[in-house]
Amino acid sequence: MKKTYHGSCHCGAVAYEADLDLQAGTFKCNCSICKKKRNWLTVATPADFRLTSGEGNIGEYQFGPRVLHHLFCKTCGISSFNQGENPALGGKFYAISISCLDDATDEELASLPVGYFDGRDDRFDRAPEETRYL
Repeated sequence: MKKTYHGSCHCGAVAYEADLDLQAGTFKCNCSICKKKRNWLTVATPADFRLTSGEGNIGEYQFGPRVLHHLFCKTCGISSFNQGENPALGGKFYAISISCLDDATDEELASLPVGYFDGRDDRFDRAPEETRYL
């Protein structure tokens, strides 16, 4: 069941609301940027995502095939969400950082299901052999 969460960067300049069903699944990936950032993400549709402040304070980084827009706060550097487009996900989507959800409780976070993707080898249809470090 979807619930409205509020998320933000560290300094609070970039903030958003997202209607998410976290029990439907979260994920971690071993691609080069996710591994370095230790990303823990979930997906939101454009209809379920609302940027509430900081549009002018968002920087962007892209690499590789430039499919995903890695967004970050220009003040504190925190990436609280990313934006991309993938037909398999219904088109445009937002990848929401679980650790930036301000009103998710510790108990709620501890109970979330986590899936894994082998992004390092461009195998998003399977988990990597080792996931403990993610």
